[in-house]
Amino acid sequence: MTTAKTHQSELERLSSLEQRAEMGGGPEAIARHRQRGKLTARERLDLLFDRATFVEVNRLAESQAVDFGMQVKKVPGDGVVTGFGTVDGRLVFAYAQDVTVLGGSVGTIHGEKICRIMDEALKVKAPLVALNDSGGGRLHEGFFASRGVAGMFFRNTAASGVIPQITGMMGSCAGVSVYSPALTDFIVMVKGTSHMAITGPGVIKSVTGENVSIEDLGGARVHSEVTGQAHFVAESDAECLRTIRRLLGYLPSNHAQAPPVNDGGDDPERVDDSLEQIVPANLKKSYDMHQVIECIVDRQSFLEVLPRFAANIIVGFARMAGGTVGIVANQPRIKAGCLDVDASDKAARFIRFCDCFNIPLINLADVPGYFPGVAQEQAGIIRHGAKMLYAYSEATVPKITLALRKEYGGAVMGMCCVGMGVDMMLAWPIAQLVVLDTTAAVDLIFRKEIQSAENPEDYRQQKIAEYDYKYSNPYHAASNMLVDSVIRPRETRLQLIRALRMLKNKQRPAPTKRHGNIPL
Repeated sequence: MTTAKTHQSELERLSSLEQRAEMGGGPEAIARHRQRGKLTARERLDLLFDRATFVEVNRLAESQAVDFGMQVKKVPGDGVVTGFGTVDGRLVFAYAQDVTVLGGSVGTIHGEKICRIMDEALKVKAPLVALNDSGGGRLHEGFFASRGVAGMFFRNTAASGVIPQITGMMGSCAGVSVYSPALTDFIVMVKGTSHMAITGPGVIKSVTGENVSIEDLGGARVHSEVTGQAHFVAESDAECLRTIRRLLGYLPSNHAQAPPVNDGGDDPERVDDSLEQIVPANLKKSYDMHQVIECIVDRQSFLEVLPRFAANIIVGFARMAGGTVGIVANQPRIKAGCLDVDASDKAARFIRFCDCFNIPLINLADVPGYFPGVAQEQAGIIRHGAKMLYAYSEATVPKITLALRKEYGGAVMGMCCVGMGVDMMLAWPIAQLVVLDTTAAVDLIFRKEIQSAENPEDYRQQKIAEYDYKYSNPYHAASNMLVDSVIRPRETRLQLIRALRMLKNKQRPAPTKRHGNIPL
């Protein structure tokens, strides 16, 4: 006998299904999860979004598999929570994998849910945040799960340069749960609880005989300092989500919009006399470029990207007069600020992201050249260094370069100069824009004359002084229109802001080709 349906009976059924979905893998699995210092998928989403704005989609979707005991392992939601809401009042889409359900594994429905929310984000051109906590593909469903897996990769690529994509690595992830993040724009890892690896320690041990812990294989330290795949490291799940919220605050919702303006009240005309103390006129003395950046951007607005990887170059977002800018700066304290393989990759990737999303570039140059040595040559410094040349040449956003001290050799082009499409080239009075350091240039040019001189060292010093006065200064470059303005250090902030205002309406030319072929 069939019981007649009523509103009450169906509402009770709905409530039961919703409750099952919200409980994920059940109370015991959730308790074990929390004991590891981790938040649940739903708790993470609650912290990501503005209060009470998250709207869940496909909550009741579940696996259709029946083999290998899957018939009794089904859970509404299939191990991933998807939906949309607002972050600081702006629309954002997100998904959070639930590791308490079948290890957060990506089955057919699980993958299709993620693909669906990615499609919706692309339709309305809003940012996508992925909170990954999964061991990879679901073996119970075999090859059937591959459609969703491949679909995620395809959509990550389709969304690249159209909407910002940010990944929070919230657990030990492998396979699809690391390849999809690798296709996104930024990855935030959590110290001690999140890991990224294609294969785990067990597989590596069985195949290669190597013993390695999951932390040493793919922990936050490895990916933030060695591989350069973790752009930010957080101490906890909550800090990871705060970092994502802060990062979103610098970015437009899509490629067709300008970045948000957040005026903190810092005077655009502010001057700073301390810059002359921070940066020594003696080129042999080092200093911390971070101090320069903090002086010229809006106060406390600098968000550094990849701070622990290739530290000889600094990249990150800041605000100037409230507007977002991308900072690319040499760091004289590390490798004298030279460009090397990793620094070139780091900078080129960041430059291209800024160009995708209408973020002006401020380049702070103090660079003696590309880092020399056999190791760098064999690692492909020619190819990697060319990535920066390509990225700057291709970028159509406003590009402003300031030469603080050294700008030598090929690194002049590497940091975007006249001829590379720079819109405004500025220099401090102590700057040297030359092929080589004065002493090295004189030793090469006048080698024979120095050797044959009656007093070689006196003659050498005379030529150094002559060369320095004529060429090793910004005035020679300015006389040839290779520098647009020589500015006083104290006026750096206001001069940069005036240039940004002038370039605000710079037109981006329509593409005349499918795309170029960057030297990857």
